[in-house]
Amino acid sequence: MLKGQVFPMTLLRRSVSRRSVLASLIGSTGYAAARSFFPGIPNVGLKSDTDPHRTECGVGALMPWADGLYAVTYNSSGQKNSGTGLGLYRIDDNLKLTMLDTPNGVYANRFIHHASNQCIIGPYIIDANGKWRRIEELVNYRLTSTMPHLTDPENRVYFQSMEGHFIEMDIATLKTRVLNNLTRDMNINLQPHFKGGYTAQGRVVVTNNGFFQYGEDQGGLFEYDGKRWTRISSKPHMDVAARQNMGNVMFATGWDERSVLFHALVKGEWQHYRLPKASHAFEQAWQTEWMRIREVETEHYLMDIHAMFYELQPLAFEDHIWGIKPICQHLRMIPDYCSFRGLFAAGGNETTPNVDNNAVVGQPQSGIWFGKTDDLWSWGKPQGWGGPWRNDQVIAGKPSDPFLFTGFDKKVLHLIAEKVASVTIEVDFLGNGTWAKYETVKLSSGEYKPIVFPEGFSAHWCRLTPSSSCKMTAEFMFT
Repeated sequence: MLKGQVFPMTLLRRSVSRRSVLASLIGSTGYAAARSFFPGIPNVGLKSDTDPHRTECGVGALMPWADGLYAVTYNSSGQKNSGTGLGLYRIDDNLKLTMLDTPNGVYANRFIHHASNQCIIGPYIIDANGKWRRIEELVNYRLTSTMPHLTDPENRVYFQSMEGHFIEMDIATLKTRVLNNLTRDMNINLQPHFKGGYTAQGRVVVTNNGFFQYGEDQGGLFEYDGKRWTRISSKPHMDVAARQNMGNVMFATGWDERSVLFHALVKGEWQHYRLPKASHAFEQAWQTEWMRIREVETEHYLMDIHAMFYELQPLAFEDHIWGIKPICQHLRMIPDYCSFRGLFAAGGNETTPNVDNNAVVGQPQSGIWFGKTDDLWSWGKPQGWGGPWRNDQVIAGKPSDPFLFTGFDKKVLHLIAEKVASVTIEVDFLGNGTWAKYETVKLSSGEYKPIVFPEGFSAHWCRLTPSSSCKMTAEFMFT
């Protein structure tokens, strides 16, 4: 294949010809070049050393910048004795990988500082020509997010560490200072696991996914107005995202034992929704690397949460959130994803010995998968489960959080109540908070009742309202 030729991607999807096509490409271009045209094979592989402390080699952050794609990798704990050979990489147009530095830490933050025209990724700051500097004062922090400063965005930024350190940095001098220790200040008693964070609508919002076990509230969603921190939720939370225009809507994701939590900050007020889980394999804090909300096509979001990708509109229409559509389910660990040269690039965390707790895995390694955004629709068909109540004490007349009710072929609702009660099912098919009654279901004491919705029946949201205060369970199954 000559340089500059475009190989028809449709041919690569014909299962009969895939092997011969790949063989032909290998013969003419070599394996490394050939696989860049072959969907489903990671184009770029990263690894850490095979040393006695081998843990992980996750791709924590990806950022297109200065004529390349920059990546940082991470190990399990961020300690110097937890794996080596991890660092900062640059990938060029030919997908050639160059390692630039090896700090052997844990980094999953990326951010463009507009005023100085510099990229921040991990403990590095990179100018528009690709010249990079290591921010020495941040190397030993496990950095999970970088955010605009509330009062001086042209000269300073915020960082969040996994241990709960909220850090301010001067862009010109690269001097840092720790403003808060949220693990201490928010009375988090179990090991913290802070993740995403961002700034919008005059506040900073950060997440802690905690070490969640049923019945424990050791996670959190926290906001900061420049003076004090407020706890919005104690449940495990993962990512925060917002654009600086288009209404500056902020989104946050999390979960509890019932379902996925989805929040939207619209004109200073939080709206709360729930989404199904496609897998329980992401339930515990160690299993959550990292589930992001990213813009990968211009002014269009993708959201990955609990093994499901969603299409997400960054605006609020009629001051409500609607149009969320499930794309696919998957089991891939995707710490970050972005667009690069028209391709969808998905980082990974595939092979993890974790100090040989997994004794049948050897050298830590991961791949960056390249395809098209539309390839996601060929992954696993959306399916999932979850609901608003799980043995919960519900209040008579108080509606549940709205639950996503579109994008799935078949829908079943399972109900059970500890005493005689009825549940009114309502749907919002416009997405703007206009609720219409679908059905009222009567339950005897301890009675279980399944509600099978007509195949293809959909609305943007569904909610439930109990007639009595009692313990109740309601769970949707979508297939």
